[in-house]
Amino acid sequence: MTSENNLYVEKNKAEVSKNVPELRFQGFIDAWEQRKLGDLMTFSNGINAPKENYGTGTKMISVMDILNPLPIKYDNILNSVAVDKKIEDKNKVEKGDLIFVRSSEIVEEVGWAKAYKEDRYALYSGFAIRGKRISSYNAYFIELTLNYANRKEVERRAGGSTRFNISQEILNSLTVLTPSISEQNQIDLFFTKIDDTITLHQRKLDKLKLLKKGYLQQIFPQNGEKVPRVRFTNFENEWEPRKLKDLGIIQTGNTPKTSNAENYNENGVLWITPTDIEYLITNNSAKKLSAEGYSKARIADSGSILVTCIASIGKNTLVEEPSGFNQQINSLTPNKLNNSYFLLTQSELWSTKMKGIASSGTMQIVNKNDFSNLLFLYPKLEEQKKIGSFFKQLDYTIALHQSKLDKLNTLKQGLLQKMFL
Repeated sequence: MTSENNLYVEKNKAEVSKNVPELRFQGFIDAWEQRKLGDLMTFSNGINAPKENYGTGTKMISVMDILNPLPIKYDNILNSVAVDKKIEDKNKVEKGDLIFVRSSEIVEEVGWAKAYKEDRYALYSGFAIRGKRISSYNAYFIELTLNYANRKEVERRAGGSTRFNISQEILNSLTVLTPSISEQNQIDLFFTKIDDTITLHQRKLDKLKLLKKGYLQQIFPQNGEKVPRVRFTNFENEWEPRKLKDLGIIQTGNTPKTSNAENYNENGVLWITPTDIEYLITNNSAKKLSAEGYSKARIADSGSILVTCIASIGKNTLVEEPSGFNQQINSLTPNKLNNSYFLLTQSELWSTKMKGIASSGTMQIVNKNDFSNLLFLYPKLEEQKKIGSFFKQLDYTIALHQSKLDKLNTLKQGLLQKMFL
């Protein structure tokens, strides 16, 4: 594969040696060399200060800053700590250093690395480990190497059962494959451009989601109000209180036996579980119902809203074709007096109330009766259609940006696979 600017070339897989990546920039032919991480940097744990010291002083990198998919920017670091000069001088994170997640309940997070590329130094918390540069390397190249090529090894060596930990000794003993500094810098520049594009799309997506949140507050009545603050023209009547059970047919899903292969096939009817609910409109699912499974399942007609009611409370979607769904989901199939997309939009407000109900019990669940009796305000059908159409277009724009962002992240992962060993 050759880029439009002829920046890199792809080798035939049969020609790729053990220490040469499948895809690299033109002009680089030498094999990558194995280096011990401890020869590149020294490691130390961060600051554990008294509670009253936090919130003022120097910016302090936390685990959340390391796990944030965006690069660490000094101005975006939220935490700070006030310590004396001796401690501050000892715990500086400076340009070219790396910072690691020291401990986490999630194995995929422990040992996660982040390069620090800012000119202003920051401090770092006791839940992190700093790698202080002592040799020549490109910090972002090492970050990518550790988080991709070395990731499985880091997870394997992280100790713990309910909580996972990485030590300075483990980091010190890791080995990484590195090319020349010139090639490292080329790879840094290439992936930084991709990251900048991802960041741009992420910011656009965040702004759209924030815009939608604002519209929800304006176009739907707030607590104590009977009309919204912003309305389409020619609508003046007060919204009326109704329970969900007054809007259409409510069902709780069930599951045809998964042990019976005859209940499922690859080309059947959508079979939806909570993990399939990612976007507001569901067009696909991991598993499909056969004709046999369809006859045993509970089916929601097209235009139904599905809402998760156990564990991951309040995830919602609209189905555009008849679909089966499991017992962790309730469905609402609207009657002719209600608009599906209006109800889908309002179901985001249902979620807040459902989570409140679930948290008050011993088990995270909203049963069918509680779901059916959720009470909200509703306008007449024509106003519902106007609101539904407005949010449908906004959701389409959000989904479009989300799709672009997903494709960029997939592209990055594919390139990492080809450009690292």
